[in-house]
Order: sequence, then structure tokens, then C-alpha cells
Amino acid sequence: MTRCFFVSDLHGRTARYEKLFRAIEGTPPAGVFIGGDILPHALHRSSGGPVSDDFIGGFIGPHLRELRKKLGGRYPRIFVILGNDDPRVEESECLALEREGLWSYIHEKRVELGEFIVYGYAYVPPTPFHLKDWERYDVSRYVPHGSCSPEEGWRSVEVAPNVTRYATIKEDLDRLAGEGPLDRAVFLFHTPPHDTALDRAPLDGKLFEGVPLDVNVGSIAVRRFIESHQPLLTLHGHIHESPRLTGSWREKLGTTEMFTAAHDGPELALVEFDLGDLASATRLLL
Repeated sequence: MTRCFFVSDLHGRTARYEKLFRAIEGTPPAGVFIGGDILPHALHRSSGGPVSDDFIGGFIGPHLRELRKKLGGRYPRIFVILGNDDPRVEESECLALEREGLWSYIHEKRVELGEFIVYGYAYVPPTPFHLKDWERYDVSRYVPHGSCSPEEGWRSVEVAPNVTRYATIKEDLDRLAGEGPLDRAVFLFHTPPHDTALDRAPLDGKLFEGVPLDVNVGSIAVRRFIESHQPLLTLHGHIHESPRLTGSWREKLGTTEMFTAAHDGPELALVEFDLGDLASATRLLL
């Protein structure tokens, strides 16, 4: 049995983190997946905001150390990526906690969890937002109507112009997956796949320059990757409203199970699952 928790888009809300830590302490899982947008967002600073400007080192790190002290050998493997609202300059803090053995920072990495292989990938397709650290073109240099390209906006770390201009999510995923079978693979994404129950944005009837906006805003590359490679499980966040709008936090493409832990309410959305019995997965609002 490989029992796991999955959360995403906590946006630095300390009340959500504290609920997660209590859940881990109460019934420690084998693995915990944290799917990006982990840091305080300017919009959320008045609602359970940060205890310090150094949120990873000043809040998450001390809580994880205390949790490891309490749990000892029952302390879970924790896998984390950043999301499009998280400045990439904070990556060094993620790596510092990894060096302590508190979690594994897995963007564009492959790590083991027992008999399973875990992959992480943080990039999302172009959005209307101006922080571009975690944006890539999707399958081509197309920019969705109403969004701005990865070549615009600002970045917290320097990136080579040719990478900004030509890199795509499709090429990244082909390189990350390699040639082997993925039937025991878990992919921790920030973006959901395009045109599913997991990527529905509240854009009904909205226009940009007189043209209707697409209500499905996930990644075409991620969807095609899932359809062609059929990993065991993919985990997603990013589009907070989608479970409410579609009435579903999970979907299946072929044999691949897909879950989202994004949520647009004040609660913590905690997805609990066993990698040996994905059909029995549950989502709790805490």
C-alpha cells in the first residue's frame, strides 16, 4: 500500500498549511505531493498570509522540521514543485530544504517512491499574468487570445532569450519522460491538461477585443503527452474554479487517472489516494 496526500495552490495561506501538517501528523502517508503556487500571493496577504517575508525558510521549514521530529521514521516523502505565481528566485530556498531531507524539489526531475517513479513539471502555457518565470509556449509559439507571451512580462531570474522565445512544454515533456514505459509513473504538474474537467476557467461570455475567450485553459501538450504515454497518474492544480464549475476533481484519459487539488474556497482541498487503488481516491475540504 502506497498511501498519499495531494494538495496544490495553497498560496501561502498558513491556515491551509497547518491543516495539511495536522493531517500528516494524524495519519502519516507514504508520500505527500505539493503541486505549486505554494507562496503568498499579493491577493491573499490579508487572508491567512505569511508569518515572514521568507515564507519557505521562515514558515514551511520550521514546521517540517517539527513534523519530522514528531514522526521520526514515519515522516513521509514530500514532493514539491513551484507554480506560475511563485517567483523562481525562491527555488534556492526549495533546494535548501531538500538538502536537509525535508522534501524533494522535483521540477524536471525523476525520483523514486517505492516501486513507482515520480516526475515533476512546473511550467504552464501562456497566461494573462505578467510573472513569466514558469510559463512556456505550449506546442508552438501560439499565444491564447487574451494572454501575453512568455517573452513579455517580467522574470525574477534571468533566462536566455532563445529559451524564452523557442522552448515549449511539448519538448520539455518528451525530454523528461525519455523512452521507457510510464505505467508506474506519477507526474506532478502545475497545469491541467486542455479540455478536461480540470482546466475550466470562469470565462463564459467574456470577450477580449471583441473575441470570446476560451474557457478551457490547460495545456494541449500535457493532454497529448498523457494520451500518448499513458502514465499511471497525473496530478494538477492552477485553475482554482474548475472543480466547482465542472463538478469534478478527477478525470480519466485512457488508462491514466488525473486529479486536481485546486480549490477556490477558503478550505484546504486534500486529495487522498493509494497508488495501488486509485479508484478509491477521495477529496476532502478541510
